[in-house]
Amino acid sequence: MPALRVENLAKTFPLKKPLFGAAGPGVRAVRPMSFEVAKGETLGVVGESGCGKSTLARMLVGLLPPSEGSIEIDGLALNTADPAEFGKLIQYVFQDPNSSLNPRKTIRQVMEAPLKNLHNMAKPERDARIREIFASVNLREDFLNRYPHEFSGGQAQRIGIARALAASPRIIILDEPVSALDVSVQSQVLNLLADLRAQFGLTYLFITHDLAVVEAVSDRIIVLYFGAVVEIGKAERIFATPRHPYTKLLADSAPVVGRPLNAPEQKGSELPDPLNPPPGCAFAGRCPRATDICRSQEPDLKPMGEDQLAACHHPLED
Repeated sequence: MPALRVENLAKTFPLKKPLFGAAGPGVRAVRPMSFEVAKGETLGVVGESGCGKSTLARMLVGLLPPSEGSIEIDGLALNTADPAEFGKLIQYVFQDPNSSLNPRKTIRQVMEAPLKNLHNMAKPERDARIREIFASVNLREDFLNRYPHEFSGGQAQRIGIARALAASPRIIILDEPVSALDVSVQSQVLNLLADLRAQFGLTYLFITHDLAVVEAVSDRIIVLYFGAVVEIGKAERIFATPRHPYTKLLADSAPVVGRPLNAPEQKGSELPDPLNPPPGCAFAGRCPRATDICRSQEPDLKPMGEDQLAACHHPLED
């Protein structure tokens, strides 16, 4: 049984009703998508800004209600009617570690909140649990009486990770967890996340735009474009042998030491208009391989090669 199963999950944001006439159909931020994440796996989610990564993450943790579809953890459908039970299953580590911590509360108060509200722990149990978590993320106990503004970005991110661990979740959503950190600190946090996954048997969804990072930490990778899944595959293969032209565009756009910086081949550089989405494949306007069928018929996600799926009428070969 997978740790996480998503079936036809989608999100449409309604438009504000105009003074005269009816409101439009809304903006489809996430188109119906289905995927599974195995227990103990790290699933990377990549795509350019506006592709629906953060909207997907916020639906998975209950911060946004889905317009349609279902979310299951260990075979149980998630129900936000009981936030305490929901919070015990899945937690969120935010991109900006400092702004995600309440500046008016000490770190001890920040850490105690999930232990009180989710697990109803008494103070002696809370103190013991906090010491255990702080030791696991390599933080000193004297930090507990300080306020968030007193910490560096790397320390604040460790505190954010510790707060997520306090709920004893099975799955953690990592939304750009190292993008706000210095390069030297990024590797420390990534190594810490790998150690915690092994120690606590965690499952990760790692959302990022940094292809080098996601390839290094993920077991499999999902590529999103215009709110839809265009490719899924193993991390070691998906950028080495991409099947979808958009995946190849991403791979060619990433800087590589020793490779000249040439603009990748494409016909356009803008995402489609979300208020007026094009028929057929959303990437057709930028794809050098697009034909008439691409502009009229939306491709299905189907197997292509070893352990890869892609939604493309004219997939790339090895």
